[in-house]
Amino acid sequence: MPRVLTIALLQISPTGTLAGNLAKGILACRRAAELGADIALFPEMWSNGYALHGRPVEDWTAEAVDVDGDFVSAFGELARELNMAIGVTLLERHEGGPRNTLVLFDRFGERQLTYAKVHTCDFDVECHLTPGREFPVCVLDTAVGPVRVGAMICFDREFPESARILMLNGAELILVPNACPMEINRLAQLRARAYENMTAIATCNYPDSMPGCNGNSTVFDGVAYLPDGPGEDGSRDMCLLQTDGAEGVFVAELDLDQLRDYRGHEVQGNAYRHPELYGMLCSGAVEPPFVRPDRRVVPMPERG
Repeated sequence: MPRVLTIALLQISPTGTLAGNLAKGILACRRAAELGADIALFPEMWSNGYALHGRPVEDWTAEAVDVDGDFVSAFGELARELNMAIGVTLLERHEGGPRNTLVLFDRFGERQLTYAKVHTCDFDVECHLTPGREFPVCVLDTAVGPVRVGAMICFDREFPESARILMLNGAELILVPNACPMEINRLAQLRARAYENMTAIATCNYPDSMPGCNGNSTVFDGVAYLPDGPGEDGSRDMCLLQTDGAEGVFVAELDLDQLRDYRGHEVQGNAYRHPELYGMLCSGAVEPPFVRPDRRVVPMPERG
């Protein structure tokens, strides 16, 4: 029997309150478990429904919750009850300023990954957030065996370095909570990240009932070629799932054996890289011409 990992994307709209989001999130997770999910993933910053825009900064920053607090812990307890991993997202209370965070519980209710968004949208209200400092990967114990899982959050996906580092850290599956319009170009980014890293990528967005969002949650399996693929040289569509804008819980089945076999012989990922030539990418010493000279790479300042 092939090892198939069932991923549930909780494309649901927020309620406007922390208590309401907790209750609605629990119901969505229960529905995911009924559908046979091994992992359930929330959209970005579920604890407050990404309610940042058009509000005084002090109002929404006051809504940050502790990563060890009741809201997050409730999903750990639920994961254990349902025997299902849960990736819950939150505006995290953090010294020096709140963070945009994902916490991944395994099916035993143990926290296996805490990831804070590295590429905060500093051109907008997220300039008041504290960015994360790393791209960790965990080994997640699932009913179909261990899976190496990492995360990006929304704007992270627009930087190929995010997925590349996760791949180099061993990620087989990247979870991407999201809160923005997933139009053709952003969808193409996700497809490209999956293709170039031979990594499955599951993205959960808010439905179109959420202002500024449009659903289009996706799962790409990272397998671009198979011997019996329909296209030239066996190419195939990596997209296992693309939702419409409606609210709901949507599932996709990821064939882990197929992905691992593919990663063992194909040419993307880490197979033929030349990292000795890439020093310019991280030196911070890029000389003009540059697309945005005013935004030249500088070391990230310490925040908090």
